[in-house]
Amino acid sequence: MVRNYENPSVVKRILFGCLAAVFWIGVWYLAALWVGKDWILPTPWAVLQSLTRLVPTAEFWETVAKSLLRVLWGYLPGVLVGILGGILTAKSRLLNALLSPALSVIRATPVTSFILVVWLFFGRDSTPSFITFLMVLPIVWANVAEGVKTVDPSLKEVCRLYRIPLLRRMQILYIPHCRPFFSAGVLTALGLGWKAGVAAEVLCTPKFSVGKEMFDAKQILETTDLFAWTMVVILLSLILEKMLKYFLERGKRRDSRN
Repeated sequence: MVRNYENPSVVKRILFGCLAAVFWIGVWYLAALWVGKDWILPTPWAVLQSLTRLVPTAEFWETVAKSLLRVLWGYLPGVLVGILGGILTAKSRLLNALLSPALSVIRATPVTSFILVVWLFFGRDSTPSFITFLMVLPIVWANVAEGVKTVDPSLKEVCRLYRIPLLRRMQILYIPHCRPFFSAGVLTALGLGWKAGVAAEVLCTPKFSVGKEMFDAKQILETTDLFAWTMVVILLSLILEKMLKYFLERGKRRDSRN
């Protein structure tokens, strides 16, 4: 008789996740009681009430949708350019020497500095997308380049000896080897790009953006709304990460069948 251990493990993960959530909500509640001032640290219940007031409105969904689109318009080009750049620099020492300093500058420069400079050139509406692009690009680039560089040279030599076509070589050698590097890169870049995009919205305050709502709530000391929008940012980040993991795993299973 074959036992199925998959479902118990799923149940345990859900149970542990719920216990962790209850624990930290309890810590939050006790801290809010100790502070005793909602305008400094509201209780979880007050934040939940604020969320139930915001969520049913059309403006809330338009704000969330436009923020997501701004981040995606930066994230997807960042991933594509990162893949291309990683492959090219892994294959060419000259390109690597020319482009590596630019990537180092992007990684070393504070996000706030980039936001202010980009705002001058592109305006408030396009800045969050461009900032997301800049944050995503070096992460995906470095991971893909590392994956290409670490392919076993003996396997590459076998492919050359047997004259395996380039597309088939990519399918059986490069993609399987680089997949863990790529998956780690795009998942890390998603979280960082989302946070950087929202941070750019906070500074630039484009119309219908989560960042603008957070900035406005802070300006008028509506701390419960500020916490509510922060919860929205966290939940959206978790949802996006789960969706990306699902598609990455689905692609991995499909390729393994082929």
